[in-house]
Amino acid sequence: MKPNPISPNIPLDQDGVHHGHLWLPHSRDDSAWGAVMIPLTVIRNGEGPTALLTGANHGDEYEGPIALHELAATTRAEDVTGRLIIVPAFNYPAFRAGTRTSPIDKGNMNRAFPGRPDGTVTEKIADYFQTVLLPMADLAVDFHSGGKTLDFVPFAAAHILEDTATQHACFAAMKAFNAPYSVQLLEIDSVGMYDTAVEEMGKVLVTTELGGGGSSSARTNAIAKKGLRNVLIHFGILQGEIQLDETVNITMPDGNCYLFSEGDGLFEIMADLGATVSKGDLVARVWPLDRTGQPPVEYRARRDGLVISRHFPGLIQSGDCVAVIGVAGD
Repeated sequence: MKPNPISPNIPLDQDGVHHGHLWLPHSRDDSAWGAVMIPLTVIRNGEGPTALLTGANHGDEYEGPIALHELAATTRAEDVTGRLIIVPAFNYPAFRAGTRTSPIDKGNMNRAFPGRPDGTVTEKIADYFQTVLLPMADLAVDFHSGGKTLDFVPFAAAHILEDTATQHACFAAMKAFNAPYSVQLLEIDSVGMYDTAVEEMGKVLVTTELGGGGSSSARTNAIAKKGLRNVLIHFGILQGEIQLDETVNITMPDGNCYLFSEGDGLFEIMADLGATVSKGDLVARVWPLDRTGQPPVEYRARRDGLVISRHFPGLIQSGDCVAVIGVAGD
C-alpha cells in the first residue's frame, strides 16, 4: 500500500514553537493541484511526555477549537516540558463548512479509524493520525460537544475499558480535567472511533461533551480552557496548580441510559438538562407534523438518573437520540 500523502510543513521533533499545517494534496474542480491545509502547532521543550490535542473532530463543535487556538497563540516553549501537538480543527473541511461531516466525502472523522492512506480525504487524515501522530503521543485530549443536533450538560469523559490499567489512567486524567460533570462513558457504537484507536494503543484519552446547538458559550469555553490546562499540569507538561471545583460523577451502566425516537415529529423536551428523573418519568414528547387533534408519542426514562443529553432541534426524525440518562455515583 502506498504511504500516506500527508506531510507537515513544520518540524514535529524540534525544540521551540512552530506554527504551520498538515499538507494533504487534494485535486478538485476549482484547484487541480490544490491541498487541504490543516492548521498545526508543535511546541517542544526537551524530553518529556507528548500531548496530542484535537478539536473539531466534528466540524460544528467549537469549544475545542477556541481553547486550542488560545493555547497555541499564548504558550511559550519554556512553559512546556515535553511536547504539545495542537490540531484545533481535526476534520478541517467539516470545520470550514460548519458541518458534522466532511463536505468533500461526507466522512465522519470519529467513525473513520484506522483510516486508509489511499482512501478518501477523511480516511487519509485518520490514517495519518493512526500511523504517525498517535504513536508519538502519551496523552490525547479530543474535544467534543453536541454540534447542531444535541445538547449536553458540560462533561469530561473516559471510557470503561477491558484494560484496567489504561482505564485507571484515563479516569485520573478525566478527574484532573474537572468539568462540572465527569462521566464514565458507555459508547453505543465504538467501531471506527478515534477514541477506540487511542485506547487500543494504550494511550491516555480524555474526551468531552461541553454543550451543543452548533455554538459555544462563555461558560463552556471557560470549562474547556481550564480543563485543558488542568490535564496538561496533571501530566507534567505544564507547570502550576490544578484548579479543582465541584464535579458530579456520572456512570452509564447499560443501554437503558439511551432513549431513541421511533418516528418523525415536533420535539418537546419535558425534563431539562441536569434534571433528576425516576424510571417511568416523562422525558420528552413527539407531536405529529401533519395533523392536529392527535396525542403525542411519549418517551419515558428507563432508569433513575440525571438528564445529561437531549435532542436539540425543534423537529426530530425516526432513530434520533431523544435523551440520555446518566446515573450519579461516587
